[in-house]
Amino acid sequence: MSEILQPDGWAKPAGYANGVAARGKQIFIAGQIGWNGQCQFESDDLVVQIGQTLRNIVAVAAAGGAGPEHIVSMTWYLVDRKEYSARLKEIGTVYRDAMGRRFPAMTAVQVAGLIEDRAKVEIQAIAVVPD
Repeated sequence: MSEILQPDGWAKPAGYANGVAARGKQIFIAGQIGWNGQCQFESDDLVVQIGQTLRNIVAVAAAGGAGPEHIVSMTWYLVDRKEYSARLKEIGTVYRDAMGRRFPAMTAVQVAGLIEDRAKVEIQAIAVVPD
C-alpha cells in the first residue's frame, strides 16, 4: 500500500503527487519509449508515443506482478517541453487510459535528444507491490 505525501498548507498538485511513501517489493522499470513490443514506432506524434510509452510501463510492471496502482514514481524525459505543455489535455487523456486516476510522484525534464532518433519521450518508473 502507498501513501500520498502532501505537506500541510501546500497547494494540491495537478496530475502528480509531491511524494509517495510505500513498502513492499520494488520494481524498477527502465526508461520506456513510444515503440511497441517489437521495437517499432507506429507514430511520430508525441501524444501517441506517450500513450504507447505508458502502456509499455504497465506491461513491464505487470511482468513483475504490479499494476498501475503500484507505480509510485515516474521521470519523464521530453525532447520538446513546449509541445508537451501545449498538448496537456490530450496527454491527460492517454495517461488516464493507461494509468487510471493514479498520480505518482513525477518529474518531467526537457532533454536535447534521446538515444532513439524517433523517440519524443522516455519515461522511467518505479513500482512498489505491498508485502
